[in-house]
Amino acid sequence: MTSERKTKQFLLTPAAGKRIIAQSLLFVPGILDALQNRTVVIIAGTTNGYVAEEILNKIGQNTEFSKKRFFRGITLPPEHATTNTGRIADESLFPGDVVIVKGKWEKGKTILDVVDNLQEGDIIIKGANAVNLDTMQAAIYIGHPKAGTIGAAMQAVIGRRVELYLPVGLEKRISGDISRIAQKLNSPNAHGPRYYPVFGNIITEIEALKIMTGVEAELVAAGGVGGAEGSCWLALTGTDEQLNKAEKIIRSAQDEPLFEL
Repeated sequence: MTSERKTKQFLLTPAAGKRIIAQSLLFVPGILDALQNRTVVIIAGTTNGYVAEEILNKIGQNTEFSKKRFFRGITLPPEHATTNTGRIADESLFPGDVVIVKGKWEKGKTILDVVDNLQEGDIIIKGANAVNLDTMQAAIYIGHPKAGTIGAAMQAVIGRRVELYLPVGLEKRISGDISRIAQKLNSPNAHGPRYYPVFGNIITEIEALKIMTGVEAELVAAGGVGGAEGSCWLALTGTDEQLNKAEKIIRSAQDEPLFEL
């Protein structure tokens, strides 16, 4: 194949993007090492449901996992019944986070059960609600008075250099400065969820495709109807070999169904 670089465009739905992001984490050497020799904590969230599926499948322990209730707080249309923090009213089926210690899924545990024992070399994977692609800043909505799971996780990330990965789809992109937004939303005269700026290894569809194939991806358009709402057009640039790999990955994810409760 020729080594000349070419550009080709692809459409990704949010669901396909989540699947591709999840798949890419299995190409990260630090995560693969931690799965076998350290601790990996996948904090519950809709994107992380896909991450947990891919990782548990990798270690042969996916048979009892379902992403249907693998979240604490989600955004839904106004007509859906939730509590005032954006949570599903019935949380009785919440399975806990996915905690993997030296290749074994310790079912039912959460980040709160293990955070004090995490050390350098361990991995925390946590989704986000906003991402600024220019500054590579991310932010997480907070409904808990003690800053929720990210508040707990950052004790290990900052205090003990545990590595943080932030899988977040391009549908959550914003253009504003996240630090400024946090100051506004966290002020005493503001109402609604609080806003936690967080820095880590941000993985959008752009980074995911580069990790897996080496292509350079650029967001060039977005939107759609009839099930394509929130979709993104990506222009991928690379060699024929890289583009063929990327196209194969994208085609395999294109039929990913919408996330359902």
